[in-house]
Amino acid sequence: MNAPVPVRLSVSSLRSHKRRFAGTFLAVVLGVAFLTGTLVMGDTLRASFDTLFGNAAGGTDAVVRSADAITTPGESQGVRQPVGTELVRTLERVDGVAAVAPSIQGAGQLVGANGDPIGGQGPPTLAGNWITDPELNPYRLAEGRAPQKSGEVVVNRGTAEKGGLAIGDTTTLRTPDPVEVTVVGLATFGGEDGMAQVTFTGMTRADAEKYLTARPGEAASIQVRAGPGVGQRELVDRLTPVLPDGVEAITGQESAAENTDMISSQFLTLFTTFLLVFSGIALLVATFSIHNTFAIVVAQRTRENALLRALGAARSQVTAATLVEAAVVAVTASAAGLAGGIGIAAGLQALFPAIGFPFPEGTLVISALSLLLPLAVGVVVCLGSALLPAARAGRTAPLAALRETAVDTSGASRARAVTGTALLALALAVTLVGVLLSPSVWLAGLGAVLTLAAFVVLGPVASATAVRVLGVPLDRLRGVTGGLARRNALRSPKRTAATAGALMIGVAVVSLFTVFGASLKATMDQTVSRSFAGDVAVSAPSFGAGGSGLSPRLAGAIQELPEVDTAVGLGRGVAEVDGQGRALTVTDPAALNRTFDLGAVHGSLDDLGTDGIAITENEADERGLTTGDTTRLTFTDGHSGTFTVRAVYGQSELAGDYVITRAAWAPHRTQDSDTLVAVAFEDGVGADAGKAAVEKVADRYGNPEVQTREEYAESSAGGIDMMLTLVYALLALAVLIALLGISNTLTLAVHERTRELGLLRAVGQTRAQLRAMVRWESVLVAAFGTVGGLGLGAFLGWVLVAASDGASDSAFAFAVPPAQLAVVALVGLAAGALAGVRPARRASRLDVLRAVATE
Repeated sequence: MNAPVPVRLSVSSLRSHKRRFAGTFLAVVLGVAFLTGTLVMGDTLRASFDTLFGNAAGGTDAVVRSADAITTPGESQGVRQPVGTELVRTLERVDGVAAVAPSIQGAGQLVGANGDPIGGQGPPTLAGNWITDPELNPYRLAEGRAPQKSGEVVVNRGTAEKGGLAIGDTTTLRTPDPVEVTVVGLATFGGEDGMAQVTFTGMTRADAEKYLTARPGEAASIQVRAGPGVGQRELVDRLTPVLPDGVEAITGQESAAENTDMISSQFLTLFTTFLLVFSGIALLVATFSIHNTFAIVVAQRTRENALLRALGAARSQVTAATLVEAAVVAVTASAAGLAGGIGIAAGLQALFPAIGFPFPEGTLVISALSLLLPLAVGVVVCLGSALLPAARAGRTAPLAALRETAVDTSGASRARAVTGTALLALALAVTLVGVLLSPSVWLAGLGAVLTLAAFVVLGPVASATAVRVLGVPLDRLRGVTGGLARRNALRSPKRTAATAGALMIGVAVVSLFTVFGASLKATMDQTVSRSFAGDVAVSAPSFGAGGSGLSPRLAGAIQELPEVDTAVGLGRGVAEVDGQGRALTVTDPAALNRTFDLGAVHGSLDDLGTDGIAITENEADERGLTTGDTTRLTFTDGHSGTFTVRAVYGQSELAGDYVITRAAWAPHRTQDSDTLVAVAFEDGVGADAGKAAVEKVADRYGNPEVQTREEYAESSAGGIDMMLTLVYALLALAVLIALLGISNTLTLAVHERTRELGLLRAVGQTRAQLRAMVRWESVLVAAFGTVGGLGLGAFLGWVLVAASDGASDSAFAFAVPPAQLAVVALVGLAAGALAGVRPARRASRLDVLRAVATE
């Protein structure tokens, strides 16, 4: 044979048996489309933010700000000290400067027309002075006018629409102290109604200094516009000599680039990585389905390949013919997936503005990487999945043409059982070492991967036993039909295992996140129950950086109630502790000890004063500190001080790692706010009466939510349900691909058993019985995959919780939610029944005489 023969054979086979590869084609299309859509959406969003910040900062040629920033662990954006507004006059006298304006910024959350706060669940809620120079102001006035007197504000149009506000409306602005304001104008940012879900309220400069800064005469930065003929870099060079120590000037382009990088690092990178993980899961599931399809096709063509070998075809030519088929399917399906992915991105481009997220109008941004990577991944996944079946096809002996069928003995393979058991033992050993003996995320991850590999190797061995056990009720419930379904599933253990393996991966990941989500909830409940000793909590949003916080005066007002024994507010500060950025809890330490369980306290929390600090045992051990030792704190205003460790406490879950008094923080504070007010009632005060009294006071301070201890624990874990909903939606694609694999496998199996099915019909089996037999076979395969996935997912969930516990100072609780996992199991079984509908219908429509006569 000459070289083109394998190609001609492959093309001829594909033309004759297009339906054989329909499921494989669709699996590749879906996986590649998801990957392409993610990459195109990421590129387009990055370009969107580049344009957004570029347009917003188009008139700003230089930004003057503090040179140093204090960054705490887990935060990419540091806190900078303010700059003095007296610099404005100095900068105005610099040659080449056309305009200068201070930019005062802080947190400010508007209350909508319905009384609910707008935003605050993640993206920041900003307030600042309205800059009168239209070129220096990143916001553009779209309707109404600029604020001219105290109490007047301009808000971005997206915020107004979301809160049902219009020009002339009066509402409350939480700064965090409530301020009554009147909307006099609506603005856009970079040509959009807002920057994603970020809200903005523009005030007069006097109001901004009064409500957003600790002291008048301070600004977050100073915006500078150059005169004609002066470039941005030249302007910065002219400004630098007149700046005091600790203050720097950067170009407007550099400022816009920093803002874009901040969005990319904090949101876009996380967002696209999150989606890419699920793309990988979908493609992994597709690998099982594709491999199974080609394995069945090769098994069905055993006699055909044997005849080719008998006629002189070399092994390499038979193998090449199978790989060419895989390559054709891979390239065409991947190309279709590229088109589908671009369509997904275009759909999201139209959908995002409806939910208040800026997505650029016009053409999508499609980079070469966004096209080449998914195409390459689709081809590699498809060819890699077909490689083993192709090699098996090449090893077909010429004498195989004389055999009627091949017997699958993988379920009784001793070598497979020993290898799989050894691999499973190794996986368990590595995992246990990684989560118990020597906590390591990498070891735990390696153990998880080895566990998955062990499940794949043991699949055929386990499938025989599992199908026998799971199929026992069928013999009683469905009689002969059920027995035949069970025997059909047992006929090819390797095929059953491979088919169920795709669903097993999907169910395992769903179970993993379900268990991890339940564990996070249990951990939060455990933390609140162990650490919070109060009766009610008044809280600000805990998800992300949104919201304006609580007024520092709220705790004092609640304390005056006769129903209240203790009310303590927890504020937040930032400082460098011996050169490392750390978050500080600003509070009344003595009252804190009465409303929170801090564990064993060494020293005294009653006399921290203005130069004392309390720290946790973990931080004390890490820094080698004990009571009486000193440490140096450097605040965002540049001032440093020596603080004495006067108390070391055991638990930090709600109180934080470092505690100082409000008096110690006052000289260095910026916009002061609390994140939580814990309230303990007097003896004999009922929960309802006490809560009602606290709510009346809280209503005067912007009406924050007042919750019991149980409600506070539940709301703190509220973001977990939202995360799980998103995870389930994304995993639906992987489960869909797994179901396509089951349906495709059964369809091919029906084709393989055409004569057998014809004989069953000939001896009296009805169409309904034949449909039921195929459907129950599908359910058995799905049951095996679902049960295996539940077990694997629960184990991996424990690994993730244990690894998180080892990597964190906080104690994680492991919880298995039986109700949710039962729902997952039922969905898996229902999905199996659904996957068997099409193959069952096709089997029942076989012509009996033609089926019996089929070779």
